[in-house]
Formats: sequence, structure tokens, C-alpha cells
Amino acid sequence: RKVLDTLRSQWHSSVLQALKKSKSKMPKLKMMSGQNSLYPYLCLLPDEEYVGIMLQVLNTLSPQGESLAVLARELGSKIYNRYITQRKLRSGQLEKLQEIYGDYIHLLAKDSKPGQFLPREYWEKLVTEAGFGPSLKLKGCDWPYVLLLRLGMHMLEILVKAVKLPKNILNPRLEPNLIPVLYHIYSFRSTWQVGLIKPHPIFSQLVSDAAETLLTFNSSSIPMLCPPVPWTSPNFGAFILNDTELMRLVEGAVQQQMLLEQCPPVNLHPVLDALNQLGNCAWKINQPVLDIIISIFNDKGNEKLDIPPPVSEAPKPSVPPSSSSTWTKSQKHEVMLCKKKAAEMHSLRIDALYKLSIANYVRDKIFWFPHNMDFRGRTYPCPPYFNHLGNDVTRAILLFAEGRPLGPKGLDWLKIHLINLTGLKKKNTLQERLEYANEIMEDILDSADHPLTGRKWWMNADEPWQALACCMEIAKASRSPDPAAYISHFPVHQDGSCNGLQHYAALGRDLIGAISVNLMPCSVPQDVYSAVAQQVEEFRKKDAEQGVKIAKVLEGYISRKVVKQTVMTVVYGVTRYGGRLQMEKRLKEIDEFPEEYLWEASQYLVKQVFHGIKEMFSATRDIQNWLTESAKLIAQSGRTVEWVTPLGLPIVQPYYRSRPAVLNCGMQQLNLKSTSNSQKPDTVKQKNAFPPNFIHSLDSTHMMLTALHCLRQGLTFVSVHDCYWTHALTVDIMNQICRQQFVALHSEKILQDLSDFMLEKYCSPGRETRALWQKKLMEQLSNVPKTGKSMRQELGSSGVVG
Repeated sequence: RKVLDTLRSQWHSSVLQALKKSKSKMPKLKMMSGQNSLYPYLCLLPDEEYVGIMLQVLNTLSPQGESLAVLARELGSKIYNRYITQRKLRSGQLEKLQEIYGDYIHLLAKDSKPGQFLPREYWEKLVTEAGFGPSLKLKGCDWPYVLLLRLGMHMLEILVKAVKLPKNILNPRLEPNLIPVLYHIYSFRSTWQVGLIKPHPIFSQLVSDAAETLLTFNSSSIPMLCPPVPWTSPNFGAFILNDTELMRLVEGAVQQQMLLEQCPPVNLHPVLDALNQLGNCAWKINQPVLDIIISIFNDKGNEKLDIPPPVSEAPKPSVPPSSSSTWTKSQKHEVMLCKKKAAEMHSLRIDALYKLSIANYVRDKIFWFPHNMDFRGRTYPCPPYFNHLGNDVTRAILLFAEGRPLGPKGLDWLKIHLINLTGLKKKNTLQERLEYANEIMEDILDSADHPLTGRKWWMNADEPWQALACCMEIAKASRSPDPAAYISHFPVHQDGSCNGLQHYAALGRDLIGAISVNLMPCSVPQDVYSAVAQQVEEFRKKDAEQGVKIAKVLEGYISRKVVKQTVMTVVYGVTRYGGRLQMEKRLKEIDEFPEEYLWEASQYLVKQVFHGIKEMFSATRDIQNWLTESAKLIAQSGRTVEWVTPLGLPIVQPYYRSRPAVLNCGMQQLNLKSTSNSQKPDTVKQKNAFPPNFIHSLDSTHMMLTALHCLRQGLTFVSVHDCYWTHALTVDIMNQICRQQFVALHSEKILQDLSDFMLEKYCSPGRETRALWQKKLMEQLSNVPKTGKSMRQELGSSGVVG
């Protein structure tokens, strides 16, 4: 560590010198080349700050290296963010923000039920009352992507040239020559040549040996330690200091940004209010579970429990590295596989380290996750590493900061939730799951009391860490004097059953399909995957009787697990080719299945699965085909596919045939996607992506409606897409709201409204002479698929969420 400290101090001086030298040359270079100079952007902050930002790169660089473009973008963005903070400070904007924010959080602290105003409305009222002064949104200061890249590339160039270390630093027998710490190399990703920045192995070894205990993150990567600023427009909300986009867009998606800017503000209010509701949920850490996870992480991990072991546990090749010139083909392959495994292990270990370090940092604090969304309206927490969308380990260490009593049915819901987490009893009723939990109460209490030394029942669950956390909560609640009065912070999940198919079945009023995805009242929960597997088995039996050889080979191999992935992804546009690969993968996992029949069997199965779904969801395929064909004709006419969700969010698909522009940055020519408005739509992507994107937008609409109605009734509510979380006390109310909003959404004429919108958008009325393609498009858009009768009454009493 001392050696690293000494080196860093030397690097600071050499990088500062190199930066000053490069700046002094810039005005002359600009005159010679006629190019826009980076000089003004290198004078916005003190030189010391640029050097600090550059040297941070060295602390986080993986031994495998990092893409040049990614690193350059990151460096450019860090300088931009630092500049924006300075600008907000100097303009007096922060002072005004602080004043308004102080009053705003008093409203949030009063009560969980909204009073006269929603958070967004209250914030806007406070801004109006604050009167004149600096605007809270700095207009016109966004830096273009190309500028961020050029700035970052310039920084990297300085680093590569200025940062060196003695070759003999770890081995005194070597010569004391100075060698660069960073190298610029090329690698191939499929057919593309990609520039990488890679650290010298000696430096990586030095960092590994130092095993420093400090990690540095951008503040926007950490949960907020105070409630987020409410979203009031596409340009304002979430973090207090960092600028955040309402919508996560690919670079150059100017069309979507323009749609948001031009959209009447009132149309966006429901979406903004739903995001504010998700972001205003306060969280805390489940400390006992975190401590157990950290102890296993520090004790070489455990792959079975999804805690990655360190790279020192990676398999070592059996061949000595000294004899590399004499390696056979199989030995080279073995070495390559070992290297690949070590790289994967490093990446998983670092990911877990980030998550656990952040969790440990906030272990005694209350924190919040501000939210934004993708272009379809699906919502995500802004902090990327540690949030409730994470894996089983991450979810197990999160609790609601606000506690609620369990009430009369809360303990039962905790037990049902536990059985859901185990993956057992999927076909049983909720009552049977509860009875099973009561039968195995001894195992549950043993897991809670002796997680690592007892019978370890929890370790066999589908989601072991969440199951352990739930066992501990059940133990505390059941041992309390009055379980109904026990204050619980534990989130209980309610998960949709094959969510995409639920929306298709409701759109098409498909009775048989609706039953299989729990849209209709049934005595036991239905399982669409088992239903499709059963149907495929029927087809197989018939074929086997008629002497089809592959049908005979497949006897005994058709199960829920084999068909699940394909059934799930059919609604999201998986092709027969993709489906066949999924089937092949599942069959490969069955040791007894004869390898020589893999291709033929997967080809046969995918055909039968598609046939089975078509029979069960008769209208689904028609709707899918209508959406696909409409998108194809729109894209062929040179337009992108647009629609508006039932909540008023405008959406445009960002798929273009991009002509790459080349950016010459000294170290490397970078290929950039063109961002001009003259781009032509990519017909294949526009066509294939429309059905899944449209269904995702309906799914997010249903979630937002549920969030808004939970807010109205004072419930804690967060979502992981189609999985909704609340306190055990309020599960029944949330389920009821969820069903009501699904019915309300699908009581609208969704397909007819879509058809009307597109006809107005793409087939301008009143034209006497229309081109042939326009007539064809008009005919297609007008021909809305026929659907079954309304299912409103049946849906109202059903189990949309299971």
C-alpha cells in the first residue's frame, strides 16, 4: 500500500505536468487544424480536479482491460457532472433548491397518505411561491456525445503517456526501467475491431497485493440518503445534484426526446407521479442477513448460494506455462477455458463486492432509490449496483424502512411468501401452501436460529437468501406476544403469472388462454407452462402412434421445464429459430437424452409448442401478426413506429439503419452511430420489436396504475416489473387494486385506439390521391383483429397476480 501511495503521488505530478503541456499546445494546434479545440473545456475546472478524475480510472480498471469508448465516455461524463455542480453553485441554484427541498421533505415526513397535494404538485407549488431567482433547470448546457468522447480520449492519451512504474517494483532482479502502466491494444468482438485500455500485469498484481479497503463511486451510483426530488418534467427530478434523464435512451435517440419535450405536460403527470411513488419508498438494511452473507463472501464464497468465490479459487490449467510453445491444440483450449473462467469469476466477484460494500456503507442508514424508465415505460432504480431489482442476495438484505403491524392475516402471508420463494407447491392453492408452511415450522425456525450450523432447510429453496430472511421474520413474528401487533418491515412479493400472455389473453378476450394464465377464477392456481407441456405431450402421443420416430424418442422427456422459456418468450417475439435453440439447451441439460437427436427433437418441439400456444391463445397470434405487419408497412414507408400508452406516455421505437460516423481521436478512430434526423428506420427491428415493446408498454401502464391507486390508499408499493411488493398487512388490498386496474386497463378499446392513432399519424386524411403503399397501410391498420366477448365480470373476481 505504501508503494502504491508513493507511485500515486509521483503520477499526480507527472499527469498535472502533461495536462498543462497539452493545454499550452492547444491554441496553436487549433489554428493549424481548423478543428474545434478542447481547450475551453479543459479550463472549466482547476487542473488538480482533472488530474483527480483521471487517476480515479486506475483504481477501478479490471486486469482484462476496458473498452476505450466506454472509458472515454465515463471520463468525459465525470468532467461534465463536476462542471454542472460548479455551475449550479455559482448561479445560486443550489441555494434555492435547498430552501425548496427543506419545505418539501416536511410534507413527505407528515404522513404516508397524500393530503391535498401529490409530491409533484407540492414541489411545483413551492417553486412558484419561491418566486424569482435562478431557474432550477439549467437550459442548454448538455454536452454532445462526441464532445464527451473527445474529452475522455484526450484524458486517456495523457494517462497512457504520463503514468509509468519501475519494472522491478515487485521483483528486484529485473531491470529498473520505467514501463507504462496502461496500454492501448486492439481486440476483436465478432467482426468489429475494438480498442481497449489494459493495465500492465505488474500494476494489476500490485493493486491485488495491496488489497485496499476503499472503493470510490460516483454519487449517482449510491442510494440517496434523503428522499429524491420529485419528477416534475422530462428534465427535472431524481437526484439533488446530478442531472438525470427521465428516460434511458440510446445515444442519438433525438426523436423520443423531442416527443417528450413536445408532449403537453399534463399528459405526463400520471407517469411522473408513478415514478415519484416508487422513488419515495424508504429502505433499510436487514443487518443479520447481510452479516451472514459478508462472512461467506470473506470465507471464499459459495457458488451454490450465489456468492462468487475469489479468482484464487479458479481452476488452474494442468499444463505448465513455461512450455507454451509445445502445447497441443487441446492444451491450448484448456488454457483458454481456464482464462475465460477466471475472467468471469473476477467480474462476478467484483459485482458482488460492489453490492455488499454499498449495503455495508448504508447498513445503519435509511435510504431511497430514485427511479427513471426506458423508452417503453418500464421503470428502473437509478443507482445501478445495489437496488431491489438485483439478484436473490441483494433482495434478501433489503427491508422497508417503515414498519407496519402484521394484522390478522400478515403472518399467513409471510408463510405463503416463504413457500413461493422455495419454488415448491406451485400448483397448490394458497391455503395448501399455508398448511405446508405450518407443517414444516420446525425447519423454518431451525433455519432462522442456526442458518449455517443447523439443518439448512433454507439452502434448497429456489431463492435461498430471501427464504432465509423470511424464515427469520416468521420466527420473530410467531414468537412475539401478539403476532398481529408485531411491526414488520418485510416486503412480501406478488408475482404475475406469465405476464405477457396475460395481456394478450385480455386483449384478445381468449377464454381458454385466460384460464391458463390465472385471469379467470379457479379453485387452484393455473400454470400455463404445465398446460402447454401437457398439450405438446398430447400431440407427441398422437405422432408416436402414427410411427413418427422423434415423437417416440421424446417419450418421458416433455416437461414444464423444457417448454417454459419458449412459452414465456413467444409473446416477446421469439422466432422458431430462437425457440429451437432454447429447447436444445433444455434437452442438453437432461443427461439421459440421446445427443444425436438434439437438433431433430428441438425442431419438433418448437413446432409443437407454437402449435399448442396457437390453440390455447387463438386471438394472440392474430394480434401479434397484426402488430408485426403494421410495423413492417410503417417502417417500409420510411417512418418509425410510434404509439401512446393508455397513460399518455408517447413512445417511438429507436431502431435505425445507422451509417457509422468516424471520430478520429489520436489514439484510435472510433465508429459512432450517426445521430442525424435523416436516418432510415431498420425495418426488421421495427417489425420484430413492435409486439413485445407494445406489450411491455401495457405492462408498465398496469404497474403505474396500481402504484397510483396504492398511493391514494396510503400503501407502501414498489415493483420489479410484474412483481409487486408491499407490507404483509396490505397484500390483500394491493391484490384487489392490482386486479381492478388490470380490468380498468383492458376495459379500454386498446387495439382500436392504437389503430385510430396510427391511421391519423401515418395516413393523413382528406387526400384524394393516395400512393399504393398508403392504401395498403390504411387497409392493414383499419383491419383490427376480432376478439372474443368481454371478460370484465370474470376478471373482476380473478387472480391476475399469483
